[in-house]
Amino acid sequence: MKNLWNINTAKKYISKYNKINVHKDLALRIYTTHLLGNEKKLVLHGGGNTSVKLETKDLFNNLKKVIYVKGSGWDMSNLNHLGMPGLYLDPLKKTSSLRKMSDENMVNYLRLNLLDSNSPNPSVETLLHALLPHKYVDHTHSNAILSLVNLKNSPKVLNKIFGKKLAIVPYIMPGFQLAKKCFQIFKKNKNVEGLLLLNHGIFTFGNDAKQSYDRMIKYVSLAEKYIKNKKRKHKYEKNNINNFSLDLLIQCRKIFYQIDQNKWIINLNSSKDDIKFSLLENIDRLFTKGPVTPDHVIRIKSQPLIIKQKDLLKINKNKNNLNVLIKKYCQNYINYFHKNKNQIINSKISDTLPRIIILQGIGYLSIGRNKKELKISKDIFLSMKQSILDSCFVGNFKSINQKEIFKMEYWPLERSKLNNQKRNILEGCIALITGGAGTIGQAIAKKFINEGLEIVLFDKYFDYNKNQKLFDKCLCIECDITNNNSIQKSINKVIKNFGGIDILVSNAGVAFQGSMESINEKVIKDSFDINFFSHQKISQKIVNIMKIQDMGGSIMFNISKQAVNPGKNFGPYGLAKTSTLFLMKQYALECGQYNIRVNGVNADRIQSGLLTKKFIAQRSKARNISPDQYLSNNLLQQEVLAEDVADAFFNQILLKKTTGNIITVDGGNIEASLR
Repeated sequence: MKNLWNINTAKKYISKYNKINVHKDLALRIYTTHLLGNEKKLVLHGGGNTSVKLETKDLFNNLKKVIYVKGSGWDMSNLNHLGMPGLYLDPLKKTSSLRKMSDENMVNYLRLNLLDSNSPNPSVETLLHALLPHKYVDHTHSNAILSLVNLKNSPKVLNKIFGKKLAIVPYIMPGFQLAKKCFQIFKKNKNVEGLLLLNHGIFTFGNDAKQSYDRMIKYVSLAEKYIKNKKRKHKYEKNNINNFSLDLLIQCRKIFYQIDQNKWIINLNSSKDDIKFSLLENIDRLFTKGPVTPDHVIRIKSQPLIIKQKDLLKINKNKNNLNVLIKKYCQNYINYFHKNKNQIINSKISDTLPRIIILQGIGYLSIGRNKKELKISKDIFLSMKQSILDSCFVGNFKSINQKEIFKMEYWPLERSKLNNQKRNILEGCIALITGGAGTIGQAIAKKFINEGLEIVLFDKYFDYNKNQKLFDKCLCIECDITNNNSIQKSINKVIKNFGGIDILVSNAGVAFQGSMESINEKVIKDSFDINFFSHQKISQKIVNIMKIQDMGGSIMFNISKQAVNPGKNFGPYGLAKTSTLFLMKQYALECGQYNIRVNGVNADRIQSGLLTKKFIAQRSKARNISPDQYLSNNLLQQEVLAEDVADAFFNQILLKKTTGNIITVDGGNIEASLR
């Protein structure tokens, strides 16, 4: 592992934090925390922790020893000084004389000794950091270290690699007892430079930030080198899966919804390496033993659902077999909970669904309530996967027992991180917006993102220089929505990334002008291709997906006031939009039985890629008014913005018992108003 310490960067951190009166030692603590947190082989998604001990003056101007430690749940890759709460050190050190300390008392005691009562909760391993005498302490869940601390003969292997440089600590759940045990072991040999916690991770420490960080990189590198020298080939099964339909993901999402009554995001990982991994011989034995570190279990449960090739072949013949396997996993989880629930007082069962599903010969699915959770599931499983595979090079992988797994999974201090997250009403919903690179498409995307939806944008081209910040939050797919093959390929990408589609905003359109008495027939055909047939082509495919999902859906068309109130020399556009208005009604009529709601928005005079300044000048000339008058020529005498159109589309989503409806967004135009 590469050591990334840079003295010039370190000085920049000191300078930056000096401007807000943050001590240079804490600035360096933040710097090395970032170095550790940005290395995925060391730390993932709020895992790990670091600390630094300083002296500061209290309210009475007395010099006090303090410790700054990572806040619980804060991400080491990007935290700032607010994510390193400070505590008075001496009261924490006194806890070493106690024989027991409940988690509740520990949390209260830590908060009692905070320098600032507004600080976040400090790490549950704060006492461990406090009892060690070193100025800087670092803790990570290094992949390589986890491979070595999860073996049947871990102590023997660890002693061979590290000698007496690192002390070995038996597995104990994080908290007071672990802190006390680590301190006891450290006192037996105060010359050690770190601690190896079995089934957990590694601590290193030092007198300055660089020394503690250097030691972490040094010992992780030794572990990596040892594993590399032991590497041998794994054995794999022959792949008998010749064809595979993405409908499997849609079916999986449907089953999750039926079990949980919530919508989930499902991502297919199917690279060559993913497929090869899924065919690993004895994969079901290796990956059902438990986690490589207890921190992972709260995110992805203790084991994945593994669907063998023979079962996938059965699923191809009868989709109900997938339902049987997922429900069997859920029932096993229920049994596991009831068997162990007495380990944690007043424990309440969480959802029973897997976060990882291994599909032999296909790859694996990573699953989450939203895109962020999905990424966490994927990243943690990748880490777990690598550690387990590497452990096989050295010896036999062994996790903690089921009771300890349960205690960690339902530990209130960890559980609170998830229980405090309220589920958004539209969380897990996937919205596809055509014409997504345009002004209105972007406004809709921005509105939907703010409301918690996952966004997919279709357009012919995306100029990232214009709005990279927004586009980076979306799945942007270049698609010609007048071409069936292009649409199907693009939809396949959506299914592969998210597992389904809940909302379609069929927004793409192009304005065509001309007098009907002299217009070229090709202009009318071109207008119908984009302003009518593209809506039909994509709606047809989305309806079929929504029917498979069997959880309803919302399809919305950006129609235009031209559909009911034609403008002079605007016939080619208005004719196609009138047809789209009828298309909306027809779909509403046919899809109501599937709880698929189909609605529209009639907008007018929105400055956008369609209604350019040149186009506005042409339309205002056709009406014998100025461009400014044209934009605000409505009953409210106000210009209508793209954001107003976005609000209308969002409100259509919330109207759960409304279909065949049109919301008019034009500032008021009696001629274009509907009943």
